[in-house]
Amino acid sequence: MTIDLHQRALVADTHNDLLMAVSARPPQQWASFFRERWLPQLLSGGVDLQVLPVFIDNQHLPEGALRQTLRMIECAYVLAEGNADHVRICLDATEIDRALQDGKIALLIALESMPGIDTNVELISTVHRLGVRVASIAHFGRTQLADGSGEDATGSGLTSHGIAALAEMERLGIVFDVSHLGASGVTHVLELATKPVMATHSSARALRDHHRNLTDDQLRGVAATGGVICVNFFAPFLTDREEDVTLDRLLDHIEHIVGVAGIDHVGLGPDFIREVMTDLTPPCCEGVNPRGVDPRAAIPGLEGPSGLPTVTEGLLGRGLPEKDVMKIIGGNVHRFFGELLA
Repeated sequence: MTIDLHQRALVADTHNDLLMAVSARPPQQWASFFRERWLPQLLSGGVDLQVLPVFIDNQHLPEGALRQTLRMIECAYVLAEGNADHVRICLDATEIDRALQDGKIALLIALESMPGIDTNVELISTVHRLGVRVASIAHFGRTQLADGSGEDATGSGLTSHGIAALAEMERLGIVFDVSHLGASGVTHVLELATKPVMATHSSARALRDHHRNLTDDQLRGVAATGGVICVNFFAPFLTDREEDVTLDRLLDHIEHIVGVAGIDHVGLGPDFIREVMTDLTPPCCEGVNPRGVDPRAAIPGLEGPSGLPTVTEGLLGRGLPEKDVMKIIGGNVHRFFGELLA
């Protein structure tokens, strides 16, 4: 029943940093490396809709940020064109549905923080023209737009440029992502937003008191906008106990967020960072300085996209109705993008 349901369901992943791994190769290898390394995992995991964040590592900051942003966006198009039999970049809800109907994985380009934009908010229109449809404005640290969650002690909201960026994103139809934003920044966004917002990869702070997670009030706030909270699988955000790095702990976070935000406001944002960092470990790529990621950072069996059916199995094992499981593993995200990218 589990395999059948997972195959019938629309499965959406709102955060996979695979572009970091693919773009680290020479451009002539982008399409082939994706086909050999990542496409089989997406297919075996049943992924139908994949958000591809553009994350700019420290080695490119600050001068190379815009150049690397453009390079990674180009990488997304090259890997899609070279694998057109299986994937397609989509710019709106109609294109997403057409790709799904054609049996393709629908790809959406996102920005994780905007170091390439900085205070030049007018460039948000440029990246929108290039296909960006989801974006956040901070990572762990401070940007010209807002403070990331690692700077929570500042109590800072959005800067004037951050406020302008939110307004411009709403005007253009780019989904605003609150994941990584500082706590006061999340509150500020929820006060200002006139359209639904999304957390592409955040878990429950009530279960793990980590600055990267969202409080119950924040979960309710995102849901109140009509948004979706997509649960992060990264073990340090789920627990501080090694023995709790299990599927059950992830399911606890999912069920908690369902209970707080409602069944229509939960999705999956796995963040398979250990898998990506494995791809970036020298001598694979020149000029890459990957951060060390503890092997325990991944839940056993959920190291990459191919493990996603186990989440479906786990949710069914918890007694959730099939219709609710289908909402969590992709239905809610599909509906959300259908409304926001119409």
